[in-house]
Amino acid sequence: MQIRHKLRLATTIGLAAGALTLGLVAPSVSGAATPSGTLTFAEGPGASPNYIFPFMSCTFFSVSNINGFQDLTYRPLYWFGTGAAATFNESLSLATNPVMGNSNHSVTINTKGWKFADGQTINAQSVMFFLNLYHAEKSNYCGYNAGYGIPDQVKSVSASGNTVTINFTTSVNPNWILYNYLSEITPFPDAWSVSAANTPAACASGAYGAKATDAACTSVFNYLVGKTGQGVASKLTTYTDTFWQSGASGPYVLTHFDSLGNATFVPNKNYSGPQKSMVASVVEIPYATTAAEQVALRQGRVDLGYVDPTNLTSSGSPSNPGANWSAVASRYNLEVGAPWSVDYAAYNFNAKSPEAKFLDQLYIRQALQMTVDQPLMIKQIFKGYGYQTINPLPPITATSISGAVSKKNPYPYNPNKAAALLKSHGWNTSSGSAVCAKPGAAANECGKGIAKGDVLTVTLEYGSGIPSLQTQVSTEVSEWNSIGITAKTLAEPFNKVVGDCVSNTATWSICLWGAGWIYAPDYYPSGEALFVPGASFNIGAYNNPTLTNLVKATTFGTTKLGAFANYAAQQLPVLYQPNGTNAYSGQGIGEVIKTLKSKIGFTPNSLTNFNPEYYYFG
Repeated sequence: MQIRHKLRLATTIGLAAGALTLGLVAPSVSGAATPSGTLTFAEGPGASPNYIFPFMSCTFFSVSNINGFQDLTYRPLYWFGTGAAATFNESLSLATNPVMGNSNHSVTINTKGWKFADGQTINAQSVMFFLNLYHAEKSNYCGYNAGYGIPDQVKSVSASGNTVTINFTTSVNPNWILYNYLSEITPFPDAWSVSAANTPAACASGAYGAKATDAACTSVFNYLVGKTGQGVASKLTTYTDTFWQSGASGPYVLTHFDSLGNATFVPNKNYSGPQKSMVASVVEIPYATTAAEQVALRQGRVDLGYVDPTNLTSSGSPSNPGANWSAVASRYNLEVGAPWSVDYAAYNFNAKSPEAKFLDQLYIRQALQMTVDQPLMIKQIFKGYGYQTINPLPPITATSISGAVSKKNPYPYNPNKAAALLKSHGWNTSSGSAVCAKPGAAANECGKGIAKGDVLTVTLEYGSGIPSLQTQVSTEVSEWNSIGITAKTLAEPFNKVVGDCVSNTATWSICLWGAGWIYAPDYYPSGEALFVPGASFNIGAYNNPTLTNLVKATTFGTTKLGAFANYAAQQLPVLYQPNGTNAYSGQGIGEVIKTLKSKIGFTPNSLTNFNPEYYYFG
């Protein structure tokens, strides 16, 4: 792709061509003229939305809060992902294509002049509100990666009318800056620039980087979020107030919400976008477990839902689905999508974790990885609907951005080799548990920090309520035990797992919430959000200078992702897991009721976006 002064993303993130093979359906011109009917949507098991403000810490940075909840009301500056694909969509964006300048040292943004629900024009000041807040409170936003992109590489920002120009301290990769930083900007209304109820603060209108602006934005942050998370955004009972409704820039406004996650949206009458809602309301329904959601499916009480693959009696594949679950096949069609994600369990390298000394040893991570039988789990647990994961890139990454990436798994399933690896490093497994017999840092010893008599132990915290994930965990734990690794497990609901692991407590050494990392709203899979020191979602505090330098080559320069991906495959910064297909609210097997129609087809989106404005009943 040629990048000159204007960024035109015809092949965005390598998925435009791939989307054609994934069942992308061209938009139709049919559909109801007047909104009618209620569309019901099943939220993920134990993963109900619980945060409304689109400026959040990693505790709330999830598909359930962003793609399936906030995005219906608060649209980002630049929109990616419609129908099956993850391609850039200018027509749904709040601004026209960004224009790179000054040898990629600057970018100019022009908003379209669309409206918020309260009538305010979405203009340069709306964009500056987000940028100013980000500058003042960068450590409290999950998209922040120390030393990278916005705000750390921003030299200055100017704004007037509908135009914002950002000047960078260095030349930046145009794809990377759009996919991973401009994509995260959500314009905010002036009504939110307050330090208390009805008390305006100059966060939206202040000069970028000025001390006075930072102070004003901190006061806004303290009111909306709170240093201890007790701000207005934490009060679920306020979510349908006019305060939050005023900032709606998307096709819907929220009119009902409760602590369980039940949510009702109605069309935003002031939405300026090209596709207005064709249904009168969208109702999102929470479920504690997959089993509970499947009861609703059997009764026909949800329009877009999911089934656990363990229910399927017929195997399929991501590109060739098999027969649907017989219990719902008369009412629903089975649909699966290709994920723009990497599936893994995070390792905790933080010094506070008593088990970090084990995970610091590459050979132990190799042993753990060699006991994960991905092909067998995909076949037996996922019923064929999955992909092997051997590096951090999504399984459908095009070579146009990846470059030369090895397709060979460096650590295929081999428990005998894994056991031999432990023994060759001084572990005695005669008692059934691996006990360090040869402490020290030599090649044939247990490793730095490991004392004689230490029992090789890991504590795995994982998401509950998902049968296939439970089977996956049980399988891996059994394999680890078989080679002497003592594995303790803790099952918690999805939101609890994410909260525990993000807080980096000493209670876990391996964290498996059950869906890995979707590269959204940071779409370019360059790895800085996951693996470099200070990164927003480097929750295990991984630090490898060589890997960091390889990441920088793909972000500050235009190097393709192959060297980074191949090195990450060898170094195992995470425990790679089989990657499942996408359903509508996350990973899994999607189900769509047969009476529902769509302008964009029903293949679940690669980014797990939910665009109900394109659905209607016919």
